[in-house]
Amino acid sequence: MSTATAAHWVERWECQQQRYAVDRAERFTVIADVVEHTTRAPERARTGARGAAPGGPGRLVLDLGSGPGALAALLADRLPDAEVLAVDADPLLLELGRAHYGSARLRHVRALIGAPGWLDGLGLDRPLDAAVSTTALHYLSEDALRRVYRDLAERLRPSGVLVNGDHIAPDSARISALAADIGRRHSERNLAFTHEDWASWWSGAAEDPELAALLPHADSPGHPACSSADLPVAAHTALLHEAGFTHVGTVWQHGTSRVLAALR
Repeated sequence: MSTATAAHWVERWECQQQRYAVDRAERFTVIADVVEHTTRAPERARTGARGAAPGGPGRLVLDLGSGPGALAALLADRLPDAEVLAVDADPLLLELGRAHYGSARLRHVRALIGAPGWLDGLGLDRPLDAAVSTTALHYLSEDALRRVYRDLAERLRPSGVLVNGDHIAPDSARISALAADIGRRHSERNLAFTHEDWASWWSGAAEDPELAALLPHADSPGHPACSSADLPVAAHTALLHEAGFTHVGTVWQHGTSRVLAALR
């Protein structure tokens, strides 16, 4: 795949993703801020994490459901000592990311998040410092989400962090409806420049001969079902505590778009 083709399709991907995440760029910045704060060297040294000493292995960060890897690339830029793994199940999105964001410290890995043994296939050689995700984990069922939270808690170092930016509603149904409307109004005010959506991106990609070998079907795939999208913040908090996270809370929110941080 040429770098020009990759750049074109990654740009279109980023455009359509703005439809599905309120203030996506700010959400990315907040997630990177949380990871940078919680994995800084003094904290790693205090908790006895490997990599605290100069010359030791650097921080290890996962981006789950990464798509091409815009968030993973941001984290690799913000954390110059870190190895960042962009993890996704789609071979086309991963190949676009490799061609566009190619970096020695950014590795794109194919895995189906939540499948049995999914973490074992990532080649992790040390405890994780952080795992992040944005607009991805709500596709998992509640049982799968419980397993993923547990799997990550087991692989994170003490004081490691999981940061999930997603559609996570307030606990009150009435407040949730209000928050959803606020988010919808905000999105509508900022969509004038966005002419792409999920379906148009995939249908366009299916017509590009340079991408054909990476598309499993001629027809564009449908948007995955959002299995746990209705779980309110209290349900996520309970699942995270059950998995072994000690401190859980919201660090950013706009409408139902929320960044939830959980410390091991």
